[in-house]
Amino acid sequence: MRTTIRDVAREAGVSPSTVSRALSMPGLVNSVTRERVLRAAQRLGYEPNRAARGLITGRTGNLGLIVPDLANPFFPSLVKGVQARAREADYAVFLADSDEDPAAESDLVRVLAKQVDGLILCSPRGREEDILTLAATTTLVMVNRRFGRVPSVVFDNSDGIRQAVAHLAALGHHRVAWVGGPRTSWSNRDRIRALRSATDAAGMDLYVAGHFPPQFEGGIAAADLIIASGVTSVVAYNDVMALGLLGRLRDRGLRVPQDISVIGIDDIQMSSMSSPTLTTVSLTKAQAGRAAVDLLLSLLEQPDGVRKPRRELPTQLLVRASTGVAPTD
Repeated sequence: MRTTIRDVAREAGVSPSTVSRALSMPGLVNSVTRERVLRAAQRLGYEPNRAARGLITGRTGNLGLIVPDLANPFFPSLVKGVQARAREADYAVFLADSDEDPAAESDLVRVLAKQVDGLILCSPRGREEDILTLAATTTLVMVNRRFGRVPSVVFDNSDGIRQAVAHLAALGHHRVAWVGGPRTSWSNRDRIRALRSATDAAGMDLYVAGHFPPQFEGGIAAADLIIASGVTSVVAYNDVMALGLLGRLRDRGLRVPQDISVIGIDDIQMSSMSSPTLTTVSLTKAQAGRAAVDLLLSLLEQPDGVRKPRRELPTQLLVRASTGVAPTD
């Protein structure tokens, strides 16, 4: 005979609802009770029946995750974090790619909302009013964007940028350029705002090169403008663009970091494999994925809201070989 949740509850000396929370929302159950439930489930060989649970709870046991570009190496680590945490809570994850298209993003939310209990919208490109409309139709958490009362997980861009500027100032740089990402990117706006503030405080001149695709080719396209500007250092919207910059600067005969210093943002795996290795602001991508699932599950358990609907994760500058002492005029 198949072991039921009631059998586990009887074995652990708790209620069936406590067993359900301990297995699907462990953060809401104290550690002693959770361990007792897990030991009881293991002893009895209990395996949750997803279909039966759905009939009882009215839930699908699925979560949705939408990213703007799976080809961007920033997102796989975040996806892995989402999947790992969802698996621990016995949820499956439906993954979709919006291809940087706000209209496709909205369509995907509407389609997936019928098949999942809640959605994680990563680096959404849509307008605020459109996302608010979508958030009214399903339980939704944003990653890498923040506005209004929509629950979100973001990175501390201000501190990461401050660290980058302080590093460049300590190396004697007085002129820095920003290579921006998409106009529709919240993180691009947040980072340039932080960069303006940090460079003003440090007495540094800032040159904004413009907006470019958040891809390797975007960094290549920006490089000639950077060279013509006469800056001695540059911060790119992400590591992929910074790697494109490195390649084009090398082709133009500039040495990094002797002639110009380059900093990226993300700390993707390739940033430690480039030549020179890339100084970057590290973002805890897998942790962000796990935090987004935790927040989404909390909202599903407490539909009227949670204590901390916004979570901000720390950032850390990793100094590598692409930054050096400013060249003398």
